[in-house]
Amino acid sequence: MTAEIKLAAPQGYQALNVDTVTTYLAGLKTITARLGGDESGWKAREVGDGNLNLVFIVEGPAGAVVVKQALPYVRLVGESWPLPLSRAHYEYLALVEQGMWAAEYVPALYHHDKAMALTVMEYLTPHIILRKGLVQGERTRKWRTHIGTFLARTLFHTSDFHLSPEEKREKIGAYLTNTAMCKISEDLIFDEPYFDAPMNRHTTPQLDDIALAFRQDTDLKMAVQELKYRFMNAPEALLHGDLHTGSVMVTEADTRVIDPEFAFFGPMGFDIGAILANLFMAVFAQPGLSGGDSEHALWAGAQSEILWDHFVSEFSALWQGRSSGESYNTRLYDDAPELAEQALATRLEAIWNDALGFAGCKMIRRILGLAHVEDFEAIENQDIRGACEIRALEFARRLILERGEFKGMADILRALA
Repeated sequence: MTAEIKLAAPQGYQALNVDTVTTYLAGLKTITARLGGDESGWKAREVGDGNLNLVFIVEGPAGAVVVKQALPYVRLVGESWPLPLSRAHYEYLALVEQGMWAAEYVPALYHHDKAMALTVMEYLTPHIILRKGLVQGERTRKWRTHIGTFLARTLFHTSDFHLSPEEKREKIGAYLTNTAMCKISEDLIFDEPYFDAPMNRHTTPQLDDIALAFRQDTDLKMAVQELKYRFMNAPEALLHGDLHTGSVMVTEADTRVIDPEFAFFGPMGFDIGAILANLFMAVFAQPGLSGGDSEHALWAGAQSEILWDHFVSEFSALWQGRSSGESYNTRLYDDAPELAEQALATRLEAIWNDALGFAGCKMIRRILGLAHVEDFEAIENQDIRGACEIRALEFARRLILERGEFKGMADILRALA
C-alpha cells in the first residue's frame, strides 16, 4: 500500500475480512440481537463483485445482515488508484434521504461507522441483481413501475419543486465534497472513451474502427462535452449517481435500489438516462445471449417504456399536488392557471432530452471505456459480441446527436427494433 493510500485511511480504519467482520459485529448490540446467538455461531462470506468495495453477508441463527465497507482504492484497478473512504458516508446520507421518500425501494439501515467507512444494512433475499436476471432471460415485472416511482419521488422531493431555497442549498452543501466520485464519472463517462486513455478497452479487432471513428468525431465529442457541462453545473436534485441494472435488486414483488455512493446534486435526466441506457444495452445484447431469439429483446425494450411512463405519471402527480417549492411557485397559477400544465410539460421535455443524451454517453462508456457490463461480456463469441456492441454504439450516437427527433418512447422502441 502506498503512502498516498495510507493518508486516505483515517485513524481507526481497518479493512475487514471474513474472519474479522464477525468480531466487529459482535460489538454491536443491535446487530447481535438481529443475528442471534454469538459470534461462534455466525457465518460470513465476502460477495462483493463490484468495482469498488467489500461486501459481506453475515448469517446467524436468527437472521442475516449485509456489511458494506469502502476500500481506500478502486478495487477493480488496485492500490495504484487511491479513492477517499468518505464515499461510504455520502452513500449513507443518500440512503437516509432516499428512505425519507421511497423507503420501500431501498434497503433498511441498521448501523453506520464513519471511521470504518462501513454500513450494516438489510440482507435482501431471495432478491437477484436485475442485470443478471435480464442476461438470463428472466422476466420479473414490478421493478419497472417501482423504479419509476423511486425516481419520481427522490428527484422531485430533493428539487426546487419541493424544497425552499435554503433547504435545497443546505442539502447541496452536504454532498459538495463528494468530488472524487464525481471526478470518476466525469472522466469515465464524458472524456476517456473519446481519446486513447490507458485503461480503455473494447472488443478487438471488431470494434477498432468504430472506436477510432468516435475519437475522431468532432460533432459527437462536442455534444458529449455539452452534456458533461450539464452534469457539472445543473444541481437540480439529489441523484443516485450510478443507477444501472447492477444497482437494482429484485424479486417478482419487491425492488430495492442499492449503492448510491456516487450521490450528488445534478441534472434529473442523468439518473433516468443511466437506467434507460442499461435497458437499451440489454436489448442490443440479447441476440448474442439468446442465439438470435428476438422475443426477449423486444420484452426488455418494452420495459423502458413502462418505466418512463410510470415516472412521468408519478412525477406529474407530485407536481400537481405540491404546495411548496419556489421554482414555478404555485402563486403564479392564480391568474394564469394554464401555466401549471405548461410548466410541467416543459420540465418533463427537458428531463427527457437530458435523459436520452446521458443514456447515449453511458452506453458508449460501458463499451469503449473502463468497467464493461455483463450483458455484452457474457457473449463468448467475439464476432457476435462485436456486432451487438456496434449496433449499440450507433444507437448511442443517435441518442446524443439526434435526441430531438425522439419525441417519446414509441420512437425509441422503433429505433431499437
